[in-house]
Amino acid sequence: MSNNTDRYVSPLSERYASKEMQYIFSPDMKFCTWRKLWIALAETEKELGLPITEEQIEELKAHSTDINYEVAKAREKEVRHDVMSHVYAYGVQCPKAKGIIHLGATSCYVGDNTDIIVMAEALKLVKKKLVNVLYELSSFADKYKDLPTLAFTHFQPAQPTTVGKRATLWMQEFYLDLEDLDYVLSTMKLLGSKGTTGTQASFLELFDGNMEKVKALDPMIAKKMGFQSCYPVSGQTYSRKVDTRVLNVLAGIAASATKMSNDIRLLQHLKEVEEPFEKSQIGSSAMAYKRNPMRSERIASLSRYVIADALNPAITSATQWFERTLDDSANKRLSIPEGFLAVDGILDLCLNVVDGLVVYPKVIEKRLMSELPFMATENIMMDAVKKGGDRQELHERIRELSMEAGKRVKVEGLDNNLLELIAREPVFMTTPEELEKTMDPSRYIGCAPAQVEAFLKDVIAPVMEENKQLLGVKAEINV
Repeated sequence: MSNNTDRYVSPLSERYASKEMQYIFSPDMKFCTWRKLWIALAETEKELGLPITEEQIEELKAHSTDINYEVAKAREKEVRHDVMSHVYAYGVQCPKAKGIIHLGATSCYVGDNTDIIVMAEALKLVKKKLVNVLYELSSFADKYKDLPTLAFTHFQPAQPTTVGKRATLWMQEFYLDLEDLDYVLSTMKLLGSKGTTGTQASFLELFDGNMEKVKALDPMIAKKMGFQSCYPVSGQTYSRKVDTRVLNVLAGIAASATKMSNDIRLLQHLKEVEEPFEKSQIGSSAMAYKRNPMRSERIASLSRYVIADALNPAITSATQWFERTLDDSANKRLSIPEGFLAVDGILDLCLNVVDGLVVYPKVIEKRLMSELPFMATENIMMDAVKKGGDRQELHERIRELSMEAGKRVKVEGLDNNLLELIAREPVFMTTPEELEKTMDPSRYIGCAPAQVEAFLKDVIAPVMEENKQLLGVKAEINV
């Protein structure tokens, strides 16, 4: 069948990940990078004195992207080796350079260096989207920095905060992820060309025992490929702990996204905040009135996969024997690309949700005001103490009245009448009018607006300035 309905296709490619991220992990990116690495190796070997001609280099460059895949596939059926099949295919296109392609190198020269290059490119795209999520959240936090809302501890009503302050909690999680990402990206190095067990023995032979030329090889290759350096020591492969560090960054982003999406799901249940809901969107096949937080649920679902996926490279790293084993290969082919594709989808969803997040101030105010009398009791008690009241007596009476009002709300389903009950008690020495003044929510949000302003100015603004060239990403959600 021509429409691919007769075979499995990864949902990450079909439904969630962007074309940009999919290309980074595509065969074309992989094999074009192999050829760039072969060119870099040949150039470096020529510069270090091996008998390689400029004509051979130019021939390699002329065919760096027009890969003859059919020749490589046919050859791989014969020799059962992907790298040597592509060495052969490249040689078919470059007959003059055929004899110097992959000279002195082992398969990991192209395989491992390409893995590092691909992961670095993918991290750059993740960073781009992560910065844009922070940017969108910063606009939201600033807009609602003064809007009081009921805060929760243990999902029980607690002292009020603001909608904007709550958003900064989400932002701080993502900011920590960005710090981790920047660090890991800044420390990524190429494997270089280390040979079969990491000793560079083949190159020592090629350069007639000239250790200085062998030492110069890796830095020169790294520079040509856009990296600062290569890992100083290795077995046949770069340390698989690098993969662990990278996947841990992705898992961290997934955890942050889950935290935010779960909060949004709970707030949507409370009808205080709602993710975007399109005019023709169907919430339920049975219940036409429903507005399910499907994007936030999808964020949580994909994130769960990424968090679990981070175990793969950790286990692989722990079980590499001596200078190398091949039990990493099949696992890496799955865990690394799929982790990145999933995080790419998660960040696109985060961008989409935050960009269209709807806030319902009236619902927020109603819920807050229903609980505020309980939270105002400490201020009421302190005012009565200032007028000569006994704190212990006042505390006990407020406790009794709060229980009475709570019973009225929870058992009888009536409004909270705590303020009326307090006003009737002479011991509080207050009037209904004075008590009403205590019902200004802004009196109970502490430093929340100032904290939002300081966080945006001191922490987020410098990040946005430093990464302004990355801003402007808008997410397209396929389903």
